[in-house]
Formats: sequence, C-alpha cells, structure tokens
Amino acid sequence: MLETKSKFLIPILGVGVIVAGSIAAYMYFKAGPSGSADGVVASAKIVPDEALMATYITTNPQAWAKLQQFGTPQAQKLVSQGLEDLVSKRLQYFTKNTFKNGNISYEQDLKPWIGGVTIAMLPSNSIPEAQSQGSKSAATQKPNILMVVGIKDKLSALNFAKKLKSQKGVTSKEIDYKGENIVETTTKGKSTYSAVLNNTHIVVAPEKSAVVQAIDTFKGEPSFASKKGFSSLLAGDIKLENTVAQVYVPDYAAMMEQLDLSRNDISTQIAQSFYILFQRSLLLGNKNPAQLKEIKSMVARVGVDDAGVRMKAIANLDPQLNKYEYKNTSGKIISKFPADTLAVVTGEGISRLWSKTVEQSKDDPQLNQIVKQARTQVKQTVNLDLDKEVFGWMDGEYGFAAIPTNQGLLGQFGLGGVFVLNTSDRKTAEATFTKLDTIAKKQYRQFLKIDQTKIGDQKVTEWQIPGQGTLISRGWLDQDTMFVGIGSVAEAIVTPKGQSLAESKNFKAVTSSLPQPNNGYFYLDMDKNMTIVNKSAGLTQPPPPEYITVLSSIRGVGMAATNPDKSTSEIEMLLALKKNTGN
Repeated sequence: MLETKSKFLIPILGVGVIVAGSIAAYMYFKAGPSGSADGVVASAKIVPDEALMATYITTNPQAWAKLQQFGTPQAQKLVSQGLEDLVSKRLQYFTKNTFKNGNISYEQDLKPWIGGVTIAMLPSNSIPEAQSQGSKSAATQKPNILMVVGIKDKLSALNFAKKLKSQKGVTSKEIDYKGENIVETTTKGKSTYSAVLNNTHIVVAPEKSAVVQAIDTFKGEPSFASKKGFSSLLAGDIKLENTVAQVYVPDYAAMMEQLDLSRNDISTQIAQSFYILFQRSLLLGNKNPAQLKEIKSMVARVGVDDAGVRMKAIANLDPQLNKYEYKNTSGKIISKFPADTLAVVTGEGISRLWSKTVEQSKDDPQLNQIVKQARTQVKQTVNLDLDKEVFGWMDGEYGFAAIPTNQGLLGQFGLGGVFVLNTSDRKTAEATFTKLDTIAKKQYRQFLKIDQTKIGDQKVTEWQIPGQGTLISRGWLDQDTMFVGIGSVAEAIVTPKGQSLAESKNFKAVTSSLPQPNNGYFYLDMDKNMTIVNKSAGLTQPPPPEYITVLSSIRGVGMAATNPDKSTSEIEMLLALKKNTGN
C-alpha cells in the first residue's frame, strides 16, 4: 500500500500546473476538469500560515462547463489533442522527464480522481535544512513551493498508481515524520517529496521542508486558513460567475521581497501577473521597501461568464503610504479614435504620474538616478525642461493607440501609432513642439522635411522623409485636444470616416461590462490584430499555425482599473471569446 501511494504522488505537482497553465494559456480547453469547488478552506488548513501566496484552482465541472460554449471547432479540437502534450511538458518541468516515454492521459488517468489544487509559496527563510548548513544555497535564495491536491476518488487514484508502477528510472524511499510517510521520489538525480494526509489530500514539493511544514500544519500548527485576514480575503468583495481560480496574497510586500521575477515556475508566473497589474500601475519602485508596503494584501479571482473569461482583483492599500490619488477619466478620449483601432490604452494625468515618480525617487536612489539622467538627457539633446516643457502640460485625459494604415513608412506593417491628449496648457504644448521643429530642421535637414498641411479644416504639421512618407504628424482636434501620430495616420484621426471607437460594436462588447467610471481602459481587438499578423507574415516570422487557430477564437481583451478610495485599487479584465460555431 505504501509503495502504491508513493508511485502516484510523483505527477501531482505537474497536474496542478497543468490546470493553472491552462487558465493562462488557453482559458477554454474543451475538456474541463472535474472535482469539487468546496476545497479552498480544507486545502488552506494544510498550508502553513507563513505562506506568502496561495492559489486555488477548482476542478468543479459545473464551473468549467461554460467554456464549452466558446471557440471554433478547430480550436477546441486542437486544444483537446494538445492537452496530453501539455501534461507531459508540465510534468517534465517538475519531474525531469520522468514520463517522457510514458503513456499518461489527462482524461483517463488524472481527471477521474483529482480534486481542487492549491499552489502555495512559502518563504525561503523557512527552509531548515539550508539554514542548518549555514550557507546561501539555491534553496534559501528562492521561495519554496508547496502543492496541495484534493483526492476525490481514492479508487481511481489507486488505479493510476498501478499504471505508474511500470515507469522506468524512478526510485523512491519512505521517511517517517510524526507518524506520516514522506515519500522521496528520485529520477535522474532530482527528488520530489510528497505525503498523503488523511487519504483526502496529497502534499507535494521540490523541497522536503515544505512537506514537513504541511504535516506540522496538518497536526495542529497555525495554518493559512487561521491567518488573520484570511476570512476577509476569502469573502472578498469580488462577485464572479463560475469562479475557477482564486489567488490570495496576505502580505504583498513580503511576497515581493522573496520573489525572483526571473524564475519560470507557476507561482512566479502568477505573482508576476499581479506585479505588473498593481506594482507597475501604482508606479511603485523596483522592490523599494517603503513603496512595496503601499500594497498591504490582495485577492483575485478568475471566472467564466457569457462573455468569456473574467478576472477581478482587489488590492488593499495603506492610505498613509499611497500619496497618489487616481482620478476617474471621462472616457471621452475614446471617441477620438476610429472604429478600426487595433489597440488602445487610456488614462488621465500624465503630469501627476510624473510628479509621483519624482516624489518617490527621493526615497529610492536607483529611481532618483534614473530621473536625474532623464532630465539631463532631455536637456542636452533637445534643450527642454522635462518637468515643465514635456510632462508639465500633460494634465488631461490621454490615449495611446495603434490604428491600421497602408501608407507611409509603416504601411508595410499595416499599422501606425497615435497619441491623443487633452491639456489645459495649449501654449506650453505648442512652444515645446516649436522647439522640437527648430532642432529637427537644423540637425536633420538633409533627410527630414517639416511642412504644414491642411486636412479638412485642421492645420497639421508633418515631419516627412522624402520618398518614404510621413514620420511624425501633429495637430489639434479642438481647442484643448492635440494628437501626435507616428506614420501616416493623421487623416484617420482628423477626418475619421464612419463610427468612432466608442461607437463600435466590438469595443462595446469587450468593455461594456467593465466598471464605469474608471481610471482608463486597455482594449485590444483580436480580429483586427490577426489581420495585421497575417499581413506581416512575409516580413517577420509568423506565429505557429496552432497559435493562430487559438487566437482566432478570441474576440478581444479589455481591462479597466478603479480606485474607490485611497485604500483600495481594483482591476477587472475580460478575455472576450467567440461563441462556439458548431460541433
């Protein structure tokens, strides 16, 4: 019996990664997992309270069933066929090719018995073996990963164990710890540690210490579930249909101090996502302790609804450290872009964001050096005051967008860029660009031509490279709104034909369910971007055909952020999917 248990423990860590990786990479694989969605608290009772982050993925078939309404038959078939290969690759990451020559099927061997999966990140300073050696080994320099997997069908698990007995090159030994059996499984010199607790859960980790801590927790030591604030994190003011994954970070600063963003495991990938969403969006410095503490804790959930896959995250902020108050935008800037816009990012108050960066640089030597270098470089290169003449007048709503064009320097790629901005200081803005015109005429007169032209009723200044087309254009759309274009995009902005982006059907479909008002949007039209990808296939190396098939099932991506108060930051993202077109 003990030998049988040890054999089927090997692949569990990889299985959890399969599910989590599927959320991130595919979002809608045809054969959704099965299991119970009620295991988050039970699993949390096995995770040590020192855990820096815990991610729970449900395997409830009802939660995943909605995914089957999305995707083309081709995409569903492709993902279904590729699932076993995905299983193999994820298993190899943790088991170093243990099943490279095996015959492991997710549908037949794993799906019948796996319950909910929890991936937890434990702090590196909790690794007793490394500490006792008194050296900074690799184990002490990175977080320790623990996986807790629910067993919903013991008989199916044992049948799987029998199948794994035939695997070659795998050795195992048992270690008794407080009456529980820790199984050390070794393949090609690499070990994985695991234990079965009460025949209801399996704990697995690449370090024995993590399994030891899980057993201690199981025996009565404080757990993640008993941690102060866990109940509120679990309750969370996040309403989602069909929740399939949940992430809990009780101490964001502690997690970021432990995290090595260069690593490539599932816990790091999850943490990196929220590092980008929250740390970067709040303009926090690179692991500056004081700035990291602006975010106290975080909870996020991923669910499936009629529009696609939706993610909501809430970060609790320290109002004393959060010195910048984000303001909601009017959203009117969206109407300045054409309906065929490929992608756009909007927001408000670049000047205030810069001011916060400058203020934070006073406590961050590295950031302070960057700010000083930027000021010096701009002054020496174009004789402009970065604070006043560049960022100072950028105080209104703005939008950066990619729009299609077949003309000019970027025509071969099928797109150009445009920046649209509202400002309360038109005079300074015009003076800044006049300076740039003067410098460009002096330094680049041999290959750059600067002229004024008229598009409709608006005057437009264009920097042109003779024989190649427009490099940069700029002008005013109204008294307080200017645009700066890259490539031949001025006509599409100044005299748009047809609907605006705000009126387009796809933009409404992707963003209408996002919170409004908000701090700004990120929007991507996948269909129009795929057109660009196909067009540029001869210029650059195109994505593999299977990527094209999957991406073609995505309608678009939308994201919006809000700050109800100085203590809260919220982000919602929708991966809008196309409806299933047949079987």
